[in-house]
Amino acid sequence: MKRIVIALGGNALQEAGKPATAESQLEVVEKTSAYIADIIEAGYDVVIAHGNGPQVGRIVLQNESASNVTPAMPFDVCGAMSQGYIGYHIQQGLSKILRQRGIQKQVVTLVTQVVVDRNDPKFQNPSKPIGPFYTKEEADRIAAEKGYTMKEDAGRGYRRVVASPLPVEIVELDAVKALEKAGFVVVTVGGGGIPVVKNDDGTLSGTAAVIDKDLASEKLAEDLDADALVILTAVENVSINYKKPDQKDLSALSVEDAKRYIAEGQFAPGSMLPKVEAAMKFASSKPERKCIITSLEKAVDALNGVAGTTVSL
Repeated sequence: MKRIVIALGGNALQEAGKPATAESQLEVVEKTSAYIADIIEAGYDVVIAHGNGPQVGRIVLQNESASNVTPAMPFDVCGAMSQGYIGYHIQQGLSKILRQRGIQKQVVTLVTQVVVDRNDPKFQNPSKPIGPFYTKEEADRIAAEKGYTMKEDAGRGYRRVVASPLPVEIVELDAVKALEKAGFVVVTVGGGGIPVVKNDDGTLSGTAAVIDKDLASEKLAEDLDADALVILTAVENVSINYKKPDQKDLSALSVEDAKRYIAEGQFAPGSMLPKVEAAMKFASSKPERKCIITSLEKAVDALNGVAGTTVSL
């Protein structure tokens, strides 16, 4: 049985145009779970990671809006909240589908901390989008009122951005390994993990940041010695000249070609760029390792080599 780490994108948790209610999100997660179950049925040992950009942004907004009633929680605590409720939805959705198919596997969510370097220069340059999209006028007003950094996100509107330091260490890695060895489908490093820094005495303290879920998933895949990292997103392939008349979808991408395309600015920051960077890092870690970037619907086909973009040395 091959071990793979699946990194779920935002479209796997929330559907565009639908209300951001718990009921609506659970419905989307159930659809997503059917594709994950297909992968498990195909004989793969699966560990699941996921994003949390929209969800943690809404939790922060809820906290701030109710601060005159109850104290607002700090950003790292909001990240932990998002891990818990998204994991709960995945547990519900995937467990339901597995039970319907007669697959005897339990799904468990592990609230996971990820160590970052307190001196990471990314703390000085916020870049990770969270929360809902806004128009330019709305973004300017929010920035003026709250002091947030607002940036345009891949042509889809403006969003708040926060620091996105690199993942250094997955604190609960041994627990992930033990649960996976015992046969559980583990949901971990949700939203990239709860960002923490190490103090001089070895203790950990939360910090206000969001770790990119693709880079955290890559770190997880390396540490688990996974055979493949599968990054599931809204599109079937990585493309160059995206949304232009000469758009070209890539079925295979070498690390060297990826470097060249990044230098050309082919991949949007906060969108495809971190996925390609994570794929390059994993593919470079061992010659036999590969990363697949594709859509939910094409995941099994991509694992069979007939869809998606495979990134390798």
